Amino acid sequence: MSLRPGPDGGFPPYPPPQAYPVHPGYASAPGFGALVPGIVALRPLSLSDIFNGAVAYIRRNPKATLGLTTIVVVLAQLVTLLLQVGPLAAMGGLGSEVQGEAPSTGAVAMFSGATLAGVLVTQLASVLLTGMLTVIIGRSIFGGTVTIGQAWERLRGRLLALIGLTLLEAVVLLAVVLVVIGLIAAAGAVGGAVAAFVVGVPLVLAAVLGALFGLTVLLFAPVLIVLERLDVFAAIARSFALVKTGFWRVLGIWLLASLVASVIASAVGAPFSIVGQLLTMSPDGVGMSIVGLVLVAVGGTIGQIVTAPFAAGVDVLLYTDRRIRAEAFDLVLRTGAYTPAPPAAPAESTDQLWLVRHF
Repeated sequence: MSLRPGPDGGFPPYPPPQAYPVHPGYASAPGFGALVPGIVALRPLSLSDIFNGAVAYIRRNPKATLGLTTIVVVLAQLVTLLLQVGPLAAMGGLGSEVQGEAPSTGAVAMFSGATLAGVLVTQLASVLLTGMLTVIIGRSIFGGTVTIGQAWERLRGRLLALIGLTLLEAVVLLAVVLVVIGLIAAAGAVGGAVAAFVVGVPLVLAAVLGALFGLTVLLFAPVLIVLERLDVFAAIARSFALVKTGFWRVLGIWLLASLVASVIASAVGAPFSIVGQLLTMSPDGVGMSIVGLVLVAVGGTIGQIVTAPFAAGVDVLLYTDRRIRAEAFDLVLRTGAYTPAPPAAPAESTDQLWLVRHF
């Protein structure tokens, strides 16, 4: 283009600016710069964005989400059910002459131990499932998909850290419960039932509020362990830093999502659970109790399969929203979305974007 003055002594105008190219298949949401490479627009997220995105990633990759959830939940429920049915069947084999009598101390201890083991199995399955779903959601934000095997490969090195975080939370929670019980018991021993009540009510209320606060500020710790590959204590510190400036928003959205998931799970599993509970309390023998336990397990399994992916999606998208609002992380995400990738680039190349800090 010539820069010589024109007939009127001025310079010719510059050509109109051209937009940067966007990956094929990427769409633009309404509004300036709302790039949507995957399940959400790369901008601060609204409540509807978070909820819609938590459903959209399931619909885009049902094999890895619902399939993975079904495998993990069913296996965990089967192990838990066997741990419950075994002691129950053993107690029923003591003979008809002891029917109606109080179970022995050994039987109660065996059943309690089996229940505790079932809780541990369920919690371990929950940690595994949450971690793998986090990997899937992280890829879905950029429009990518991942298989169950790829999700496991990505999570495998972070699983011990996730288990460590879960154990730490359980130990702290147990310590708080024991301290509260001990103080209430001490007050009762000194001043009687009235003193125990006066001391116990504010203590229990404070413990519940403290637990709610702790769960909220630690909400992003599992996500940080998986996506940012932090260790346990670094993830705890960073989760607190991300949540503290938006505490009430994070708490409100998390509670609403938990309520929605709970209502859906209860509605889906209610028929099985109600019939199962009635059969468990039936006086007709151990056989009916076992059938009841099976039905309760079926109801719980269906409820978890339906709601666990949604709950995990809300957590990861809440974390993404907090990084966008606190760290302008959408600039990093946009860079990854706009930058053309070589045809042979691995799908996990976008995983590195979660490690970038932009302040």
